[in-house]
Amino acid sequence: MARIEIELDDVFLDHLEASVQDSAMATMETLRGEVVAAQVMPFDSGDMQNNLTSVQPLEGMTGARLETDGPYARRLYHHPEYNFQTVNNPNAQGEWLRPWLPGGSQENFAGECFEGEMRRRLPK
Repeated sequence: MARIEIELDDVFLDHLEASVQDSAMATMETLRGEVVAAQVMPFDSGDMQNNLTSVQPLEGMTGARLETDGPYARRLYHHPEYNFQTVNNPNAQGEWLRPWLPGGSQENFAGECFEGEMRRRLPK
């Protein structure tokens, strides 16, 4: 019976994991910029969009999330029936991430962005 020996390159695997994490963070930062540019978040003073929305690494695993922290963010997000003022963000609405989620008009955005980020980080 033939014996197969596999040797893993720990340095490359560490680089790969760091590249995945960095790409995930960069993808979420780019998504954050897209959401701001699309002017879809409810905007009164701008605090929720400009100060309370941030990119956070996932705890205990590789990845990132776009998080809007604030006592009213969840309520505004999950109630698209509200009549949002559109003075500062003309496209303000509830469920403002819907275009970037599966089934939305921009559903491929995050995957394509992540792929591009990984291509830049990995050796050719």
